[in-house]
Amino acid sequence: MRVLQFAFGGDISNLHLPHNYPRDVVVYTGTHDNDTTAGWFRSLGETNLQERDLCLKYLNSDGKEIHWDIIRAAMSSVANTAIVPLQDVLGLGSEARMNLPASKSGNWTWRLKKDSLTDQISDHLRELTEIYGRTPSRSS
Repeated sequence: MRVLQFAFGGDISNLHLPHNYPRDVVVYTGTHDNDTTAGWFRSLGETNLQERDLCLKYLNSDGKEIHWDIIRAAMSSVANTAIVPLQDVLGLGSEARMNLPASKSGNWTWRLKKDSLTDQISDHLRELTEIYGRTPSRSS
């Protein structure tokens, strides 16, 4: 298991950085216990500029669509499986966090709102899925 939100603390040998993955791993942008990718990235600007700068440099990103940059990193990696929480696909912030470990209330309340997953978002996700060969194999 590799989590991209853990990739940018440390140096280039960090096992969560995609260039260090073996093929037999599952990569996540974040998990149910993490903040959303957009929320996580925003918090780096307040708490850890070095981690934020490495993230931007590694992803060759300006940070404006960090959720798509992180999703692209997951999809393009050699990991056998890439999992992206829907909150990250939608680019939602901390308000859409699924779970806050050790908290007794407010967990598991996020729900997808009708019409949130637009054709534009779906098309972009489909494009990345196809470009990086993550579509299901079809037998003839």
